[in-house]
Amino acid sequence: MYKIKVDFLINGMILAKNIYDCDGTILLSAGACIRNSYITKLKDLQINEVYIQADETADIVIEDVIQEQNRLEARKLAKTVMDNIRLGNSIESKEIYKRVNLIIDDLLKNKNVIVQLCDIRTVDDYTFAHSVNVCVLSIITGISMGYNHQRLKELGVSALLHDIGKMQIQDEVLNKPSELNESEFNEIKKHSDLGHAILSEIPDIGPDTAIVALTHHERYDGSGYPFGKKAEEIHEFSRVVAIADVYDALTSDRIYKKKILPHQAMEYLMTMAGHQFDPEIAKSFIRYIAIYPVGYIVALSTGERGIITDSNQQFPTRPKVRIVYNSQGQKSTIRKELDLIEHPSVMITDVLEKLW
Repeated sequence: MYKIKVDFLINGMILAKNIYDCDGTILLSAGACIRNSYITKLKDLQINEVYIQADETADIVIEDVIQEQNRLEARKLAKTVMDNIRLGNSIESKEIYKRVNLIIDDLLKNKNVIVQLCDIRTVDDYTFAHSVNVCVLSIITGISMGYNHQRLKELGVSALLHDIGKMQIQDEVLNKPSELNESEFNEIKKHSDLGHAILSEIPDIGPDTAIVALTHHERYDGSGYPFGKKAEEIHEFSRVVAIADVYDALTSDRIYKKKILPHQAMEYLMTMAGHQFDPEIAKSFIRYIAIYPVGYIVALSTGERGIITDSNQQFPTRPKVRIVYNSQGQKSTIRKELDLIEHPSVMITDVLEKLW
């Protein structure tokens, strides 16, 4: 399978992964033959990319870092919790801890797992899917930092609920499809205090979780809010969640902006390490993130085009690439796999939206 922009889908292509809404309902099943009506529906839902199956990529399997059902249930739980907060209802903390424990169990089964960014979401699902992704990315970072299970659990719950205060921000501001003015930005910034207040009142939710809601927008150099704290003045969990939060936001389509590619987001994080982000935590974070995820289409300095088939944790800029089109732009008739570690003169020059 490989990832392709919906704009380049063609009738007859075969979908390789299920597409779900935030309630876990299948919108389109793996194995479906693409039709024009499906393409229109995907665009209506603002789903910009999907995974497609093809003969030359039949053996390329892109695995999520957690089980598919676990991610779906976590997303449903995030939606339920946030809907209850919006309506002024109570929330069940036991379910939150249970779901986070299941995510931790999935991640601990393979401590060397590389995040491949295979989550497909609608723009409307952003808040819930984002909360789950920040939870997963934060726990992976905590594992990289040597956290024990209890600490991972508290970090995971804190990450899952970090944006809960946004449920008390007006939808017109929260979902504005253009840049916020100063007044609107100040309104958005209130979500930190609101989240802290909400979580401080929930039984069995630890104080660290409320602190993360309050301080995940603090920055290492003191440029964040609400207090302008610096470096170790900021709770360590908040320094972890800040990186996961920004990375997932940068690599996700939003109502008001298009996402950037993983290698571009990684470059941003590395540039900002020591400024916006804790440099040591940033190192722990990037250790398990694929700069060029499996299934992405790339152009090489040789003029060839292909699909990433495997990541390399030790040398993340040197993945394995299956050549699909040769340097003359002709489809390859033989299977050719390049391990870029073994070909130091060959460089990835671009990430492409389509193969042909």
